[in-house]
Amino acid sequence: MRARRAFQLVIAIAVIAIPAIAFAATCSDGGGGSFAEVREHGWSAAYITAFGAGFATSLTPCVYPMIPIVLGIFGARGKNVSRWKAIALASLYVLGMGLTFASLGVVFALLGTKSGTLLADPRFVIPIVILYVALAASMFGAFELNLPASWQAKLSSVGGQGYRGAFAMGLVGGFTAAPCTGPFLGGLLMFVTQSHDVAIGGSLLFTYAIGMGVLFFVLAAFAISLPKSGRWMEWVKSIGGVALLAVALYFLRPLVPAIREWGAHDVGFLLGAVAVTALGLGLGAIHLSFHDGPKIKARKAAAVALAVAGSFSIVSYFLAVTRELPWVRNDEPAAFAQAKAAKKGVMIDFGATWCGACNELEHTFAADGVAEGITAEFVPLKLDVSKGTEADSLLQEKYGAETLPAVIFLDDQGHELGRVSEYVAPDDFHCVLDHAAQEVEHRKKRLTMR
Repeated sequence: MRARRAFQLVIAIAVIAIPAIAFAATCSDGGGGSFAEVREHGWSAAYITAFGAGFATSLTPCVYPMIPIVLGIFGARGKNVSRWKAIALASLYVLGMGLTFASLGVVFALLGTKSGTLLADPRFVIPIVILYVALAASMFGAFELNLPASWQAKLSSVGGQGYRGAFAMGLVGGFTAAPCTGPFLGGLLMFVTQSHDVAIGGSLLFTYAIGMGVLFFVLAAFAISLPKSGRWMEWVKSIGGVALLAVALYFLRPLVPAIREWGAHDVGFLLGAVAVTALGLGLGAIHLSFHDGPKIKARKAAAVALAVAGSFSIVSYFLAVTRELPWVRNDEPAAFAQAKAAKKGVMIDFGATWCGACNELEHTFAADGVAEGITAEFVPLKLDVSKGTEADSLLQEKYGAETLPAVIFLDDQGHELGRVSEYVAPDDFHCVLDHAAQEVEHRKKRLTMR
């Protein structure tokens, strides 16, 4: 009994952690977004994150329909199957699943990307938002999101019995969790498309699949049955629904200026956001059910709206910058004319609304010492290439800024003095800035001597 309760608690905690992981994945962009930031801590952190995301996926409700099937494949409930044979069958099942996901990673690496511009295209974003709203509705009990029974029956019969059957089942079994894998896979796949590296793409997605396979190893080794669904599972689903709606708002940021500009990096704003979230939770965003009477449904709906607004506002607090540079926006001639008049250089920031790493650099620009250093020696020019038009491509080609982020320091004649091509912390950015500023000062002195 204690083991059962402990197992139930582990699953509850893991599923409750899913909103944070899901949001991190969906903050992705052409440069890999949040996963690219994880990569900054080293490849070990990247692979551990991929593994953890896979494990979290295995604990989502989408995987539940597969549990009886895989137990049958492993023979975990059979009388004549040893634990070691069950583990061997589980290994082949997970290997098959890993091969499928690794192939997916290789394909995305080969395709490459300028696909980040899709996140600024309503034809691409709106269907994603609709999908997330539908998934949230499912979490709140509007409908059940399971594979049709006929599909599950066909999947359960793929490959026959024994070791070959376990491997063949693994090749297709991973996609059973497809409704819940999107938030996790998003960041990984965007990073892989940016890397253009087949080995990285295949190995990261294989690691993700191994993470998904941990639960199946446990089931095979100990023949553990999952706890029955109860009120606690309804609460977990409601948490997932709130998170999915907040993610839908995040996807709308590049399209809707009011959403993109919402939020301030201010303690008062953060406290207000936390208060609204707490109010929503207190009114019943999690513990009430849409299956109850009209009054409870109305209260639940209002509570969910408050919880979503509050949680998205908390995210907006962290996305907002403390201060803005005096940008010259999308006017290259004006920036260089201003630089020549002030005897300064020009700092060009190629950015896009969908580029998470570019947005993170805004925090670096606003850091103490960095902002003052930029404005002292450079005219900051922001070139928005969100739409990926032909004019945008020509500008990026002109300055060798085909991938984002790209921050380029130039003198007033257009000669490059330094650049930053990825997210860097303020201290590292300061090194590049100081070197470029010194070059500007040297040129000023040479002009004065003439």
